[in-house]
Amino acid sequence: MENKVLALVGDREIRQSDFDTLLQQIGPQRAMQFQSPEGQKQLLDELIHQELFLIDGKEGKIDETEEFKQELEFVKENMIKQFAIRNLLDSVKVEDNEIEEFYGSNAEMFKNPESVTASHILVDSEDKANEILEELKGDKSFEEAAKEYSSCPSSENGGDLGNFTKGRMVPEFENAAFGMAVNEISGVVPTQFGFHIIKVTEKQEADQKSLEEAKEEIANTVLLQKQQEVYLTRVDEIKKNVTVEVK
Repeated sequence: MENKVLALVGDREIRQSDFDTLLQQIGPQRAMQFQSPEGQKQLLDELIHQELFLIDGKEGKIDETEEFKQELEFVKENMIKQFAIRNLLDSVKVEDNEIEEFYGSNAEMFKNPESVTASHILVDSEDKANEILEELKGDKSFEEAAKEYSSCPSSENGGDLGNFTKGRMVPEFENAAFGMAVNEISGVVPTQFGFHIIKVTEKQEADQKSLEEAKEEIANTVLLQKQQEVYLTRVDEIKKNVTVEVK
């Protein structure tokens, strides 16, 4: 993409890359406000204003003041720290055999637990729940009944609660759902929230992620571990030549 010149301020160019950098700095949400031609003009005006202040600051020799020099030294030292740490951590690599070893030693971490996908209808009385069950034996679909009768916000989606694992629902609801077959409709299930009718639409048995499925996750975990080790080792090495006193 052409890095075209958008404006000239004195002998200084404002390019498309400067404009894009400013957009990134203000963040994606605020950047949305500046997508129109008028918004883009506002951002370009801001870049021009900043260049004008740069010229004004140089003419006023702000960079020769003691306050500026102290601030510059502070920024410089922080950048040295950041670059030194980044260079150290960027040198750390993860090998395939390390990923395989981690997978073999931590197989339990990569188990997908049993889960179900279910919908429900929630009402405030057992009698009403039983009436709905009778309707479900006729022509009314579960989704229609959920939209018509359920007091749960999920009613808008036909009672769909999505996929969940054990421990996500109250025990009475969970025990019923995990004990059902796919497409089975439960009887009335009372909980602290009211009276439920549950329909299980899908079940996923517990299984083990393959090495390939877990590879990226393991690589990130091992990388963080190695970076932490390298970081602390380097700290200890530097300390050998530097006096550190905690007061």
